[in-house]
Amino acid sequence: MSRITLFTITTILLFSCNTKNSKVSEIVKNENIEVDYPQTRMDSSVVEDYHGTKIADPYRWLEDDNAEETKAWVKEQNVATFGYLDKIDYRQAIKDRYEELFNYPKLSSPRKVGDYYFFYKNDGLQNQSVIYIQKGLDGQPEVFLDPNTMSEDGTASINLVGFSKDDKYVAYSRSDAGSDWQKFYVMEVATKKQLPDVLEWVKFSGASWSGDGFFYSRYPAPKEGGELSADNKNHSVYYHKLGDPQSKDKLIFADNKNPDYYHFGGVTEDENYFVLYQQPGTDGFSTYAKDLKNGGDFKRISGGYKNKTSVVHSLGNGKLLMLTDINAPNYRLVEVDVNNPDQSNWKEVIPQTENLLQGVNTGGGYLYANYLQNATDRFYKMNYDGSGKQEIKLPGTGSAGGFSGKEGDETLFYTYTSFTYPPTIFKYDVKSGASDQFFKTPLKFNPEDYVEKQVFYTSKDGTKVSMFVVHKKDLPMNGNNTTYLYAYGGFNISLTPSFSSSRIILLENGGVFAMPNLRGGGEYGEEWHQGGMLLKKQNVFDDFIAAAEYLIDEKYTSSEKLAIAGGSNGGLLVGACMTQRPDLYAVAMPAVGVMDMLRYHKFTVGKGWIPEYGSSEDPEHFKNLLGYSPLHNLKPGVEYPATMVTTADHDDRVVPAHSFKFAAELQKAHKGDNPVLIRVAVDAGHGAGKPTSKIIEEQSDFWSFIFYNTDTPVKYTKG
Repeated sequence: MSRITLFTITTILLFSCNTKNSKVSEIVKNENIEVDYPQTRMDSSVVEDYHGTKIADPYRWLEDDNAEETKAWVKEQNVATFGYLDKIDYRQAIKDRYEELFNYPKLSSPRKVGDYYFFYKNDGLQNQSVIYIQKGLDGQPEVFLDPNTMSEDGTASINLVGFSKDDKYVAYSRSDAGSDWQKFYVMEVATKKQLPDVLEWVKFSGASWSGDGFFYSRYPAPKEGGELSADNKNHSVYYHKLGDPQSKDKLIFADNKNPDYYHFGGVTEDENYFVLYQQPGTDGFSTYAKDLKNGGDFKRISGGYKNKTSVVHSLGNGKLLMLTDINAPNYRLVEVDVNNPDQSNWKEVIPQTENLLQGVNTGGGYLYANYLQNATDRFYKMNYDGSGKQEIKLPGTGSAGGFSGKEGDETLFYTYTSFTYPPTIFKYDVKSGASDQFFKTPLKFNPEDYVEKQVFYTSKDGTKVSMFVVHKKDLPMNGNNTTYLYAYGGFNISLTPSFSSSRIILLENGGVFAMPNLRGGGEYGEEWHQGGMLLKKQNVFDDFIAAAEYLIDEKYTSSEKLAIAGGSNGGLLVGACMTQRPDLYAVAMPAVGVMDMLRYHKFTVGKGWIPEYGSSEDPEHFKNLLGYSPLHNLKPGVEYPATMVTTADHDDRVVPAHSFKFAAELQKAHKGDNPVLIRVAVDAGHGAGKPTSKIIEEQSDFWSFIFYNTDTPVKYTKG
């Protein structure tokens, strides 16, 4: 059973580069493009008292995304933004080039289900990947589900969320326009017959089968009009019996005393237990197990909300293998007796080491331990008792994922990638330990043209921070290279090497890509994470600023050539750093960012981030949050970097009000000729499930804006 964690979405995109028979031209920047900014109404009556400190909120009216005035404001802002972008001469050329780069087959690793294999495939420019089924590895692939036929604009997204234990049925989810809300449906695998089952208002859940139905998590139906912004409460676990209407689903677990908590889980492979995780937010959680064979109530296996202990596998004898950070900030694997779960009875299977034990999977009767060593993956095969450790040789130093299956599987799959190594799928023979290439992306990209390396620099407080740097070989370090500095720094999320065709646009134009592993992330274990959360959040911004200074000092780039970017928590990062050091960057690109740190917890699932950020309702945390909240630290009369804030009208993770209010305040405060714009995508969300057409449009605008505002000569391809 794979570990289940909230808000974790793993997406692998395969990219390509084709420069055959191309003619290269250069276009340089035009004169400054004037922007006619829309007027944004200010409401001086909105003032809130935070522990004796009065804070004005003149743009609070923009929080109502359903109001006609807000809709009109969005339309006017988009007119200004796209009017600016339309004047960039090479914008269409970049779009054409990126479409060429993106147009190649993209496959996922196959998943074995009985006699069948399932996989996702995008032929090249399809808006959504199609789900295929084939009998055996040598069978003929057939379309199982094609989301491209489900909406005219390609914004319907489909995912397989759980197969029945007899491999007869599969539950799948559908989300529309990028929303986190999902509907669940059920199909018969062999016949592709659609069953009548439809489940609504599902969020942050899989379908974990047991008997003639499955467990899942959902919210009560929201009030009409509040689907995309209202506070979500009472996340509960239900059991759905196949064929029943949702109204008959049985409530399995709810906590009315803690309506803000999340509840989710899954059934162990041997079907002995349903494992439940109760989580106040995006950090620690409690773990419970319910005996499905003998009945009874949930039994707490690991309590409290300061740590993370998740079930990896059930050994079938009342013992569970669990990954935990208790007394092990770099994690360890322990064996726990369900009937005697006290920590004094835990048996250590894989001890903590100096490297992060990022995860443990099972398949074919073995453990596969995944370590991060300086933010790059290592995998080791072991017996269930931790003995017989064998390293699995990967193609290089990069990122890998997979090595997961059922106990009886003889073949597993994994994907390997790096900054210059396109994602490649390998078939792994459990018995021999041999790996064979299963699918290689058919693209004409020569990794020998580029160099990828890892450097270490010193942050403000003396902490050493690692950073990946990628660029063309023999690129002169003269301080004149356009550089794209991207990071995240939060929620225990690790940034590791990955391949991107969008990034080729930068690299082939002589640019530098830099990605530091900031505190707040998970690359170096829980202590690294805690070093950048709550009252220590400023460390994250200091690490990022130090990365920018390092790149300038080492002559990779200069302030006039440096662009910074990040999304979601990374959008907060960019917003905070551009307000703290506006002189350090030429361009800032905050995407779907958390910009109002005083009110973020009042929308949809924002309260779940309190363990990471703290809450303005607490006096100590209010002072800390106010100190870096991007919205509240914009200062009148300051020349800010050229900025394009990006968000989407269906983002119900980080609601667009954050970006709306920040953009309005930025336009009021900013002085100088640098453009400060907001681009609002229509019928799109936080990022998951975004159609190819929108990806190409957004990335083309992204690079056009960066290149134009760093005076970058742009090479592009003509047929």
